[in-house]
Amino acid sequence: MSATEARDRSEILQDIDEYMNRSMKANHIKAASLSIVKDDEVYYAKGYGTFADGQSVTDDTHFPIASLSKSFTALAVLQLADHGQIDLDAAYDSYFPEHSPLDPRVHDITVRHLLNQTSGLNDKVNPDMTRNAQFQTLHEANRLLTEVQLAHSPGTAYSYHNPNYVLLANLVESVSGERFSDYLKRHIFEPLGMNHTFSVSTTQQINENETIPLGHYLILGRAVGQSEPLWFIEGPAGIISTAEDMSLWMLAQYHGQLLSPSLMKQYHAAGAIGPYGMGWLANQDESGGKMISHSGIFWTYKSEEMIFLDEKMGVAIMFNSGINAFVNYSAFIHDIAKIMRGEKPETSFVNGRNMEMIMIALIIATLAWGVYAYFRIHRRNKRLTMSKLILITVRKLIPVLILLSLSPLMTLIGGGRVLPWFGIWTTLSSPIIWLAVWSLVNFVHLACYYYVYVQIKKNGRWDLPQ
Repeated sequence: MSATEARDRSEILQDIDEYMNRSMKANHIKAASLSIVKDDEVYYAKGYGTFADGQSVTDDTHFPIASLSKSFTALAVLQLADHGQIDLDAAYDSYFPEHSPLDPRVHDITVRHLLNQTSGLNDKVNPDMTRNAQFQTLHEANRLLTEVQLAHSPGTAYSYHNPNYVLLANLVESVSGERFSDYLKRHIFEPLGMNHTFSVSTTQQINENETIPLGHYLILGRAVGQSEPLWFIEGPAGIISTAEDMSLWMLAQYHGQLLSPSLMKQYHAAGAIGPYGMGWLANQDESGGKMISHSGIFWTYKSEEMIFLDEKMGVAIMFNSGINAFVNYSAFIHDIAKIMRGEKPETSFVNGRNMEMIMIALIIATLAWGVYAYFRIHRRNKRLTMSKLILITVRKLIPVLILLSLSPLMTLIGGGRVLPWFGIWTTLSSPIIWLAVWSLVNFVHLACYYYVYVQIKKNGRWDLPQ
């Protein structure tokens, strides 16, 4: 008998509710939606928190699932492969013979390469979130293959890149003869009973939908309501769902009714050169059981999903707050799984509330130090030479250099993904404010140093009164 079966169900659900309420409060999260499946049933589906107008979130409240959508797109491709309409190892442009790419390696991109994120495309050679004019339709995405120079040869390196799945959605639409959103509805959502789930093409449709709680980003311990910036998301990130429907989706992963067994096995397998397979990260849990997972990221929404295939258990959570350096969203999944197994989640000091308090303390300390150092410059005497002034200048410019380096630094940390400045701001808003305050304080100090230096040089004295 499992730990879940041995314990009283009401006790487990109470522990889960207490954990969710406590963790959401500790991370300034206004609304969330939780799905849990166990064995052959929807074990728990519940909404937490409220809309901006005070309306309660329920298990039928709509949330964007962001990049969890990729596993749906991959399934659509595999269904067409199951019916002999798509060859996974055929060249993508064999389905679009009108292509005339500048880079001949584009002809080598297969459908499987797109699924495995090994096409040779990445954010540096093909802007995604930083694209000035976003796509308006799926068919426009094919133009990028005509113009792009691949970052590497197809199949040789992994680069997580959303347009790979835009191209796959376009392939589904072209081969099936149905609009991509209609295909998902007829062949995936309806067969699974996911009657409250639908697909959109842009984030503008999320912002305009009043059934979806407003998204937020976090700044100095406060959740700020914010519309999601415009982004074309059909294929990689366009699905809107509910807790109840996501439970049905997770159950389908080990019921396997939507694919033949051989393709279902491929669907849940890792790729040839890494854990990313076909819309899933395939791995093993601590006990060695098979596990598939994915996370979803918008700047004002977040989602996490993990399915333990051998254990026949899955957990998915959707949040109306976006990615933040101080919020460990994946911990929600792991902690809920622990509660389900009869284990106690560890309490971590690192959460949004504590880290934001530290940032506020740092900002106050930086301002206090700035005032103290300002008066110190004018009280003490010290010889100041040009070489010392240059060294002081370099030292004082450190926070400015860090600010200017945030974009390439985030690209490095994010595995090559190029983020827009709005995304960097929402992810690191409090550290950016601290760096800005530190920079401002240093500029004031530098102005004082240079003023005193000029005055001393003008008067023929080299003693700097500090």
